[in-house]
Amino acid sequence: MDQREVICTIALSRLQGLSQVGARMLCQKAGSAAAVADARRSLRDIVPEASQKVCDALANEQHWNEAYKRAEVEWEFAQKNHIRCLCQMGDPDYPQMLCECDDAPLVLFYMGTANLNAPHIVSMVGTRRITPYGKDLCQRFVSDLKEVVPDALIVSGLAYGVDIASHRAALNCGMSTVGVLAHGLDTIYPAMHRKDAAKMTHQGGLLTEHISQTVIMPGNFVRRNRIVAGMAAATIVVESGRKGGALITAELAQEYNRDVFAFPGRIGDEYSEGCNRLIAKRGADLITSAEDFLLAVGWAEPKQKKADKNPQLELFATLSPEEQSIMNALSGSDAKQINQIVVETNLPYSQVAATLFELELKGLVSVLGGARYRKTMR
Repeated sequence: MDQREVICTIALSRLQGLSQVGARMLCQKAGSAAAVADARRSLRDIVPEASQKVCDALANEQHWNEAYKRAEVEWEFAQKNHIRCLCQMGDPDYPQMLCECDDAPLVLFYMGTANLNAPHIVSMVGTRRITPYGKDLCQRFVSDLKEVVPDALIVSGLAYGVDIASHRAALNCGMSTVGVLAHGLDTIYPAMHRKDAAKMTHQGGLLTEHISQTVIMPGNFVRRNRIVAGMAAATIVVESGRKGGALITAELAQEYNRDVFAFPGRIGDEYSEGCNRLIAKRGADLITSAEDFLLAVGWAEPKQKKADKNPQLELFATLSPEEQSIMNALSGSDAKQINQIVVETNLPYSQVAATLFELELKGLVSVLGGARYRKTMR
């Protein structure tokens, strides 16, 4: 994009008294950030519906000059460090799914190689106190996902726990993964994830709405969750306690009309409680595998069941009419008592008893407690 347009966009995103939503509205109405900047002293000429507060914010020369100069510094920093400035207005590389969200950042700063508009983007979030169960879920899910959708992009927040486990699983599988940061690209937090972040710039990327030298603040980690949720087609909660940022991300994803999924955990486990509650309250769909997920979002077709080649059935392929009738009665998964089979087959009790004995000898029927019968599990 044009250098001045990018600088004006950054300046608008930094201007005191102007929200991201307000700045976006102005750019849409005026046609560009530069047009808004050029008309800042007479804004209502091009945006009649602009509020007095917004007009005053743009007309304040001191505030505008400070914002613009800071934007120029950021532009130079980005050029020097191979950072791309993605503007919501007019930049095709800006995550288009995120554009659907009213509170999407006006500009994003990106360092990486991944396509942020890839056809298959999934966010993985969860507790920072991940358990061995959670780590195993991350690894198995990503590995299985790679087998069916190798171009999938894994998005998370580069934090401790589920975030970094998801990023590392993707890196290990050769998949692209993007970390959404709560600070500028001049630093990495937590510092112990720097090596992973460096790998991600070549196998995915790092993305943030914050300029360099941004002070690391708790509130920024909450705000970045909207980007994690908004840029993906689906969000998966791997593990979560009763409270936590992952549940906020899941709630945001719901508000953005995204698919939300959660892995269930054992009742009583502290870091499965959030997932279990999400599922119980229908805030997320239950999944137990990548296959569940792929079928739910429509990224894969159901596998065709292979023809049953049980050697027992091949050996005794020819059944008498009575035997076949009883096998049909036992076609379900529930075990049945002999009286039920008599009723369903309309055969004499003695004949059913004798035939069940023959089927048991052939290994086709099993006898359970309470004189119940079912087809042998194969």
